Amino acid sequence: MIETDRLRLRNYTMEDFDALYEILSDPETMQHYLAPYNEEWTKKWITWNLDNYEKYGFGLWAIELKETGEFIGDCGITIQNIDGEQLPEIGYHINKKYWRKGYAKEAARACRDWAFNNTDYDILYSYMKYTNVGSYSTALANGMKKIKEYPDPHNEISYAYAITRDEWKKVVG
Repeated sequence: MIETDRLRLRNYTMEDFDALYEILSDPETMQHYLAPYNEEWTKKWITWNLDNYEKYGFGLWAIELKETGEFIGDCGITIQNIDGEQLPEIGYHINKKYWRKGYAKEAARACRDWAFNNTDYDILYSYMKYTNVGSYSTALANGMKKIKEYPDPHNEISYAYAITRDEWKKVVG
């Protein structure tokens, strides 16, 4: 569906369960969530994205390395509750074996570009728990700016980052 220099983003299938479960069940990877995911929650994650593809035409997409076809995480656009509003959000989860290689930034940038080229949204968001340095570093690398901090019952405090269509146009030229 979407390709970058090193990555291919495609729709999830249930065959992605094992590789996704390795990511979502890992306590270190999920330290900024309420808890690591069990098998049932991981299946629901895939089903939720399959439903999002039908409802919106997008969701989180499976990320594969182009060179090997290996599943390394997900990235995409979902509609999220950000401080009480339903907003388009770029989210990403990468297997910790592949952290600090620029894959989240590369995938998020491709999703940002896809969203501005294929939807009518004039602003895209990323939000995360205030302790999630990796996520907000990726948002900054994706051209986003911190626009708010707000109390969040799941995260204590969440940060919201955003980029407008006009800001994006300046970034991509």
